[in-house]
Amino acid sequence: MAHSFTQEYLQIPAVTRAYTTACVLTTAAVQLEFITPFQLYFNPDLIFKRYQIWRLITNFLFFGPLGFSFLFNMIFLYRYCRMLEEGSFRGRTADFVFMFLFGGMLMTLFGLFASLFFLGQAFTIMLVYVWSRRNPYVRMNFFGLLNFQAPFLPWVLMGFSLLLGNSIVIDLLGIGVGHIYYFLEDVFPNQPGGRKLLVTPGLLKAIFDAPEEDPNYNPLPEDQVG
Repeated sequence: MAHSFTQEYLQIPAVTRAYTTACVLTTAAVQLEFITPFQLYFNPDLIFKRYQIWRLITNFLFFGPLGFSFLFNMIFLYRYCRMLEEGSFRGRTADFVFMFLFGGMLMTLFGLFASLFFLGQAFTIMLVYVWSRRNPYVRMNFFGLLNFQAPFLPWVLMGFSLLLGNSIVIDLLGIGVGHIYYFLEDVFPNQPGGRKLLVTPGLLKAIFDAPEEDPNYNPLPEDQVG
C-alpha cells in the first residue's frame, strides 16, 4: 500500500507535486505548532527592514487551519495546477514555473498596497482562471447545483466565497492577475501587430526543460547502437 501511494505521488507532475506538498507541510507545521501564521504572513516592513525574505514565499503556502476551507482550496489547487501542467504546459515546465513567478510577483506588488496577508487563494484562482480560458468549451458542474461553461468557473468560485462571508478582494486579485497573464501570453501575440512579451528566461529552460535534440546531429560510428 505504501509502495502504491509512493508510485501515485511520484506520478504527479513535478511543479504541482512541489507546490501542493509545500502547502500541506506548511499547514501541518502550523497545526502542530512548530511555527505560527505570524511567521509566514506577508509584511513589507518585516521583509524590507528586517530582511525576512522568506515571507515572499510562505504567504503563498498557508491556506488557514485544517478545515473545510483548507480542503476546498487544496482540491482546486491540486486539480487545476495538475491539469495545466499536464495540458497546455505539457513538456514546458520552465514556462509553467515562469507563470508561477510572474503571477507571484504581480500579486506581491498588489499586496504592497492592499494590506493582504496571505496570497495562496489568489494564486489558486489565477491557475483556475488560466485553465478556464484555455478550455472554454468544457462543461462544469458545481456541487450538482450549477451547470456552466469553464470560463465562468472563477466567477462562480468568487460568488461562493461571497456566500460564505469572505472578502472577494483575494478572488478579484487572482482573476485580475490570471487575466493579465492570459492576455499577454495567449491574446496579444495573436493580434495584428502583437508580439510575445512574456519570454521565459534561458536559465529556467536550462534548469527545468530537457535539452532539445539537434535534428542535424550525426553521431559518431562508435555512438551508434548496433
